[in-house]
Amino acid sequence: MESLIGLLVAAPLLGAAVLLCGGQRLNRTGHLLGTALAAVSFVVAAVLFFDMVGRDTDDRALHQHLWSWVPVNEFQADIAFQLDQLSMTFVLLITGVGTLIHLYSIGYMEHDERRRRFFGYLNLFLASMLVLVLADNFLLLYVGWEGVGLASYLLIGFWQHKKSAATAAKKAFVVNRVGDAGLAIAIFLMFTTFGTFAFGPVLDDVEASGASQATLTGIGLMLLLAACGKSAQVPLQSWLGDAMEGPTPVSALIHAATMVTAGVYLITRSGAIFNAAPDAQTVVVVVGAVTLLFGAIVGCAKDDIKKALAGSTMSQIGYMILAAGLGPIGYAFAIMHLVTHGFFKAGLFLGAGSVMHGMNEEVDMRKYGGLRKYMPVTFITFGLGYLAIIGFPGLSGFFSKDAIIEAAFAKGGTQGWILGVVTLLGAAITAYYMTRVMLLTFFGEKRWQPDAEGNMPHPHESPKTMVIPMVVLAFGSVFAGGLFKWGDAFVNWLEPVTQFEHGHPPLSVPVITGLTVVVLLIGVGAAWFQYGRAAIPVVAPRGSLLTRAARRDLLQDDFNHVVLVRGGEHLTRSLVYVDNKIVDGAVNGTAAFYGGLSGRLRRAQNGFARSYAVSMFGGAALLVAATLLMRAV
Repeated sequence: MESLIGLLVAAPLLGAAVLLCGGQRLNRTGHLLGTALAAVSFVVAAVLFFDMVGRDTDDRALHQHLWSWVPVNEFQADIAFQLDQLSMTFVLLITGVGTLIHLYSIGYMEHDERRRRFFGYLNLFLASMLVLVLADNFLLLYVGWEGVGLASYLLIGFWQHKKSAATAAKKAFVVNRVGDAGLAIAIFLMFTTFGTFAFGPVLDDVEASGASQATLTGIGLMLLLAACGKSAQVPLQSWLGDAMEGPTPVSALIHAATMVTAGVYLITRSGAIFNAAPDAQTVVVVVGAVTLLFGAIVGCAKDDIKKALAGSTMSQIGYMILAAGLGPIGYAFAIMHLVTHGFFKAGLFLGAGSVMHGMNEEVDMRKYGGLRKYMPVTFITFGLGYLAIIGFPGLSGFFSKDAIIEAAFAKGGTQGWILGVVTLLGAAITAYYMTRVMLLTFFGEKRWQPDAEGNMPHPHESPKTMVIPMVVLAFGSVFAGGLFKWGDAFVNWLEPVTQFEHGHPPLSVPVITGLTVVVLLIGVGAAWFQYGRAAIPVVAPRGSLLTRAARRDLLQDDFNHVVLVRGGEHLTRSLVYVDNKIVDGAVNGTAAFYGGLSGRLRRAQNGFARSYAVSMFGGAALLVAATLLMRAV
């Protein structure tokens, strides 16, 4: 079975190569080829999964060594894959949801002249993401990490004829480079500390390595910086909202189920390092808690349906990062919420794309209204995703988010109470902004407006290629969480990798569940009171100071512009001044001094004998005077 692991990556990689190099002859069939090869990867993943389930728990990890990339003395860089319970979970999610999004894209991108290239980029993204989660060493993981960054850049800026899309792609690329630098530094530190890149020697020997706390903390913080870049966590979250400029399938694939979860995978995979570096682990928790609230607040004020969902993604990833920062009591729950989130958030994004498809690509929810009558399947599937994300009892999000809230309380002490309250507050805000999205989109009176060409929208249900993936994801939104929670199946599945530990929250589980339901109802009620009872204006009111700030992403771009852009400009100008006036000035001044001195000395060499005689007489007179003076002393 080990030989099949490489096929997981080879299938979409082959698709990317053929579609991007095959030329226009593949324009008519390229989308089918790309979808078929994504499906092949999923089928192989399913075969490997069922084989893994049939093995003993201790015998489930598979390894495939392909070749030695750089074998130089102690520097051994191998191209090798590792398939264990954690990577298998991601492989199934990536290939399963990825195949559904490929299928959806057939209908969504039907009229795009560059559809073949789009599917080539999708295949490239799948291949890179699979390399990332299958790598058995941090160096190969870095290759997949950079491949994902490249593919996301190409997909976000796919409609580069739009200046906003090209700018968003560049912004995502630059911000992620900051995180990538953190991952590179972490890998350098690992090699100098452990002498290898491989997961096994690094993660199994953390305690016995004798590495100092400072070194382990540094590695942990650099890994967290990398996670912040890919997973859009504070302070590297500014790219996510702008990335909605890409086609909607890109939003569903990259910003719901795969790319933004890479940071959660990295922290969970490196759990042994964080367990040995409690300071770095604390910073992980803080970053997750801050981002959880940050993204939720931003999502409350967005009228663009995709940007509202982007704020939601940021917040939900914050839940996962927070859970991963809790250590062994939270790793499994972080991955559980990651998987359930992959179902309902991908479904929500595809539902948003279906709405846009029927509304002449309009994204402003204030120009929607009453669409449940015209798009019943989209309404039902989107509604099930909505109920799942707010944590409605019995649906997927309820089980995974409730587990994180319990783990947050189980942290213990004052920190546990603070984290528990933060997660409950995040649940309330989530219920508010997602109910707002539902009410503005599917309920109320029609607020439709003509497009730029003066055409009124005629909303209708999307074609089957778009509807079928939405229906499948809706089933996952409803049932996945219950299956995972039943008998602690998911926790037991990941236990060999995450070393799960049971937490003991100060409040009983029924009480925490009751509090979760109460805050959910409060959030839904607040949204209904504000948006369900009154007419919605097409033009948003000015709003409070907090609302205006949230519309501008809590001034994150303003902060970046003032501190980083303007600060960088001033720093650059200062360095240029120092270089010109001090560094170059010292060099040029020294040269000018000696040049002037030599010019003056050269005048003494005029070629006249009388001048030389006078100089010789003067020199002799000085020697005689010096001799007489010395004798007198």
